[in-house]
Parts: sequence; structure tokens; C-alpha cells
Amino acid sequence: MLEQIRAFLSNLQGDNQRSGPDASDPDVAAVALFYHVIGADGVVDEAEAEALKTMIAEEYADSGNSAKVLLEAGEAADRESVDLYSFTSVLNRSLDPEAKVHFIELLWRLAYADGHRHELEDHVVWRISDLMGVSSRDRVLARQRALKDAGIHGGEHESDGV
Repeated sequence: MLEQIRAFLSNLQGDNQRSGPDASDPDVAAVALFYHVIGADGVVDEAEAEALKTMIAEEYADSGNSAKVLLEAGEAADRESVDLYSFTSVLNRSLDPEAKVHFIELLWRLAYADGHRHELEDHVVWRISDLMGVSSRDRVLARQRALKDAGIHGGEHESDGV
């Protein structure tokens, strides 16, 4: 019995020592949060998935990790996580205030990738912004820029003001 427990623990340690990026990598943490936002409404449609792939290629191409590896690692990290804090704490250590606001704008772009924003996506972006210390004003301005970039005018419920 004791030998079985040792073998089990040894296998766990082997699983934890996988090669490749993990959630302590800021890029993986960012991609995990991207997945969390697009999945918040329970549906990841083709437009959101394509927007995510494009964003990774544009924003993280020079990070040293391939887009495919980042997408896989981020998706796995999001599936395995129980909270947002583990990811936001990694990003808080690696991003300056301006980069944090840019990151929130990227989250909004993903939230609007399907042409509208679901209230659960809105809540997730709000919560991530809060955990990253991004002010309400900066969050709203980032949302407005994302709306403009997405070409969405009117018809959106503006739940918070500047």
C-alpha cells in the first residue's frame, strides 16, 4: 500500500515537471484570462476563437513561445484554475500600469469579438480589472476603444460611466 502511494506521488511530481510554459509564465496567465473571458457566457463561437488566435499572433509573437503552445497552455491553465487571482497576480508582477490598461482593452476586444458583450463577460473583465488595480475610468475608456475598434455603435447597455 505504501509503495502505491509513493508511486502515485512520484507520478504527480512527474506531471508537475512538464516542459513548456505554465501558469507562472505571464504569457500563459494572459492567455488563460483570455480564455476565461471568451468562455464566460458558456459559448466560445468561431469569431471569438479566431479573434483570440489573431490576438496571440499579434501581441505575443515575439514572446519566445509559439502561438499554438501558448494557446494550449493557456486553455489548460484556465481549465485547471479555480480563481482569477493566480493569473492576475502573475500579470501584476510583470506589467506596468500602462500595460495593464492595454491588457484590459485586449480583454474587451475579445468580449466584443462576436459583435456583442454578454453580462458575464462584462463581469469577468470588471473583476480582472479590479484584481489588477485598473481604475474604473481606465476600464471604461478601454472598453470604449474596443467598441470603436470593433465598429459597434449604440445598442450596448453602458453599465458604468466615466
